Amino acid sequence: MTTIYLVRHGETDWNAERRMQGQTDIPLNSTGLRQAEACGSALHREDYDVVISSQLLRAHKTAEVMNSFLELPFVVMEDFAERSFGDAEGLTYDERNQLYPDRNYPNQEVLEDFSERIMTGLEQVHQKYAGKRILLVAHGAVIFRILSIISEGKLDLGDKKIDNTSISTITRTEQDWVIQDYNRVDHLDKIQA
Repeated sequence: MTTIYLVRHGETDWNAERRMQGQTDIPLNSTGLRQAEACGSALHREDYDVVISSQLLRAHKTAEVMNSFLELPFVVMEDFAERSFGDAEGLTYDERNQLYPDRNYPNQEVLEDFSERIMTGLEQVHQKYAGKRILLVAHGAVIFRILSIISEGKLDLGDKKIDNTSISTITRTEQDWVIQDYNRVDHLDKIQA
């Protein structure tokens, strides 16, 4: 059985300011580095086989920091880059709602194309690492979309977002992906105290 642990990257300044990042390449801030360290230090090398990351700096650095504790093979896959949000990138939540209340951002990546990109990447991971345990460090919209597609829209996060360095676990049965858990953040308790 293939198991993928979906990890959202650590916090950036734009996360803290509620700015839409998309494919704008924003680095982790000090909180994000601490989150990546807390996540990595809470994991055990023998529980995983490989670390895969988006190429975007915030995910790549999170994966690097986590992997400094694990020392596993490290792979970068552009399939798991954040969705491009076009003209909305860099705008705050309030600015986006004022300019684009329908969330139809000019020049954004088409949802169907985004979905196909990440699900094709997921299938490639399954084919290459069948039966393995993979830490996949990606982005909020990527993880949310994967969970939404797998659950056929039945997973309701409500207004909750995918938290920075949260872990969501999916497994592959004979034919389908199954969600085991999502948005776990218990490993962050020690930095929030």
